[in-house]
Amino acid sequence: MYDVNVAFIRSRLACLPEIAQALSAATVAWSGGLIEGLAQERALHLAAEVATDVGHALIDGFIMRDASSYEDIIDIIAEEGVVTTEVATALRSAVLLRKKLVQEYDAWPRAERHPLTAELPRALMGFSDQVEDYLRRELI
Repeated sequence: MYDVNVAFIRSRLACLPEIAQALSAATVAWSGGLIEGLAQERALHLAAEVATDVGHALIDGFIMRDASSYEDIIDIIAEEGVVTTEVATALRSAVLLRKKLVQEYDAWPRAERHPLTAELPRALMGFSDQVEDYLRRELI
């Protein structure tokens, strides 16, 4: 019935514990140094990429409406009941950072800890759990 690339989705989700760990470590040990700033920047970027990659795979596999933007990917999976509003809000915030992280990295304030650095670890793990729950429910 559905052609969902579960292996791809799970491969991406498997990255989330390390990304969450990096964000948590950056939150706890933040001193504004270059290495911490670059690690934070990369972890935020990867969080946005995993969310959009997984969301896109779900949209394609379960034949949901087409997304018009990266943010719309998150909106669609929230509307379809894949993730809660709370998780969607955090993921949408991460996805909104994507352009700055990918295209405007020369202006990224590396010496500052971004507020999402502390918020995202819990949301990322919730995202992973909720996607797995959705796959179990829909692919029975």
